This record gives sequence, structure tokens and C-alpha cells, in this order.
Amino acid sequence: MRARTTTLLLALVLLVSGCAGGGGDGDGGRITLRFQSLAWQDESVRANRELVREWNAAHPDVRVEYVQGSWDSVHDQLLTSFEGGEAPDIIHDASDDLADFAYGGYLADLTELLPARLKSDIPRHSWETVTFGDGVYGVPFLQEPRVLIANATLLGKAGVRIPTPEHPWSWAEFRQVTKELSGDGTYGVAWPLKEPVSATLNLSLSAGGKLFHRGADGKVTVRFEAGDQVVPRTVHDQVETDHSASPTTLGSGGSDTLPGFFAGKYAMVPLGFSYRQQIEQQAPEGFDWQVLPAPAGADGLVQGVSPQTLSIAEDSPHKKEAAAFVDFLLQPDNMVRLALGDWMLPTGEQALKDPALHTSERGWATGTALAAHLRPAPAQSVRGYAEWKDKVATPALQEYYSGAIDMAELRHRLEEDGNLVLARYQR
Repeated sequence: MRARTTTLLLALVLLVSGCAGGGGDGDGGRITLRFQSLAWQDESVRANRELVREWNAAHPDVRVEYVQGSWDSVHDQLLTSFEGGEAPDIIHDASDDLADFAYGGYLADLTELLPARLKSDIPRHSWETVTFGDGVYGVPFLQEPRVLIANATLLGKAGVRIPTPEHPWSWAEFRQVTKELSGDGTYGVAWPLKEPVSATLNLSLSAGGKLFHRGADGKVTVRFEAGDQVVPRTVHDQVETDHSASPTTLGSGGSDTLPGFFAGKYAMVPLGFSYRQQIEQQAPEGFDWQVLPAPAGADGLVQGVSPQTLSIAEDSPHKKEAAAFVDFLLQPDNMVRLALGDWMLPTGEQALKDPALHTSERGWATGTALAAHLRPAPAQSVRGYAEWKDKVATPALQEYYSGAIDMAELRHRLEEDGNLVLARYQR
């Protein structure tokens, strides 16, 4: 009987210790943190993995395990892991994906966890992208403006004025330039608008567009006003009236436009800043391209962004250690490494001063000059935005850009149908 009891007690001890190990603690009390990264480009993956190795070498008692995630499925994957109690300790995501996770209690409030150095290094407007209610639920660390990638040869032949961040094109001038660049089998611009909502809303900030208006009661309503209409009207008129924009790319993603761009079918393509890496890798030998600022409106070069973020799971038993790793990852020199690996801009003011980000080569200086004009995307803190985007805004904008509906109908659908969707999240 005593032997049987001893066996049962030993089994129980092993079971309990096994369960404790599931929380991420390793041998001899060593802590193991899981860091899920969404880096996908070779340079970016390499930079992230190198930083993890450097941390592990310097912190033998707090080991970080690199976990590869994917942008294609991150929201659903995270939701499943949160609900199953298996979320990674450190989570790489984008700020426009955090609202429901933050309000749902899945992410830790970082207000008291982050060091003063990091808080002061990142501008207030960037912190606004990860602030929900009274809490801060992520660290915004990489961002990218939308820019115009241009065929320098075609622009030179046409003799058009080349815009700079100091003297950008207006939206009206941009429309005129695309007409001058069109002809002989070339369109002045190709708009890749498979996902039209983000591009439209973020660029509309330059024209004074706001779209989402929060009342004194905290509730959000959609109002599609004059400033909101400048960008969609420009795109629509380029396609339908001027024939200076390719109608066939409206349903395409950014990468889909590159073969035609290289072949001279389009003189310019509005893209995220990080697309420069693909262009550098894929452009035929001798292809001359340059980076231009997006057009400016009544509010100048302002545009919305949803920065990439690092968050900590609320269920993580090692929040302080996770915050220390985030602080290490986002030291100024490390933030520069991550930015260069992703061909994006760091949010940190110290990192932005790095000379590597101010060279004219590959358009770095143009992008860095736009950093001061980046603001939170209009939908950043709007609950129900994902449903509004998928069920209302995306189909409405796609139909408008293709000429199937007019501006009045677009406004009706964004406002009337859109407010019905948002109301369900604000009761």
C-alpha cells in the first residue's frame, strides 16, 4: 500500500510540475517568453531573429522563443489563442487590429510597464494609435507613409514638375499631371485598390477628411463631408473621365501592378513605402524609379497610418520580463535595424535621426521627411470598424471607383448603412 501511495504522489508531483512548465518556465526557474513576429521579408526576419539571439545571449534567465506568424491570418489566429489561453507573451500586430482585443481584455495595459525612455522617445500622436480608453495596449514601432513610386524616365520625358516634400503636388495638380503622362499605351497612374478603404481614408486626411466623428457621449457617427470626397473623386475622375488611371488595376493588390509598372504601362503607382524593397529586387536592369510624396490637400501632407505594434498578452505571467524585452527590441539602434529590415520608418525620434534613413538612395530621405506628417488612421479607435469596412465601405467604394454608383449613392451607403453597423457596437 505504501509503495502504491508513493507512486501516486510521485505521479501527482510530475503532473503539477508539467502544468507549471506550460506557463513558460524552463529549467532551474528560467523564464521562457514566446514572441510572435509577423516579419516576412528576408531582411526583416533576419533582423528579428538576430535581436532575439542577442537578447538570449545577454539574459540567460529570461529566454525568448521566436514564433513566426503571418499577416494573412493574424487576427483570427490571435483570437483563437486568446480564447484558448495559449496566446504568445509578446505580440506583433498593427494598431488598427488592437481595438477589439484591448476592449475585450486580452491585452495588458502597458502604462506602468514601459520605461520612461521609450514613452518619451515615441511622439504622442503615435501613442494615440494604441490608446483605448484609459489604457495603452501596444507600442507603435514601425510605420509607413503612402508615396508615389514613379517611372523617372517617363516623368522626365513629359517635363512635368517633380514634387518634393517641401513643394508637393496638390490633388488637382496630381490629376493634371496624370493626364499629361497618359498616352501611347501608358496610363499616368495605376491605383491598386483591392483594399480601398485604408488608402482612401488615410490619404483623405490631407484634404481635411475625417469621416468618423465622436460626440460628447463617446459615440461615433459617419459623416462623408467635402474633405472626405476629394480623394475618391480624384480617383474616380482619373478612371472614368480623364482615362489617365488604369481601370483594370482597381481590383489589384500593390504587387500586382509592378509588372505593368516595369513595362511602362503606368507612370506612377501609389504604394506603401515598404514596397520599395520589392521594386529594388524585381525591377529590370536599368529601370529608373523614384519616390515622390503623395499629393497634399488643404491640410498639407498629413496622412493616416496604422503603425506596427508590440503588445503583451494579459494572460502572460511574466509581463515585466516581456516589457523588458520590448524595451530592448526598441532601443534606438535596434529600432533602426528593424526599420531597415522592413524598409519602413521607425516611430522613435532618436531612431529617425539615423543617417541611414536620410540618404537619397532608394527614396529614404523622402519617406523620412514625411514622418512628421503621419497621424493616427481615422478608424483607429472605432469599434465595429472591421464590419463597417467589410460589409459597407469596401463594396461601396469599389462600385464608386468602377463607375457603378455616383457620389450621392456612395455618401448614402457610407453614412446610412455605415451608421447602422456602428450603432450595434455603441449601445
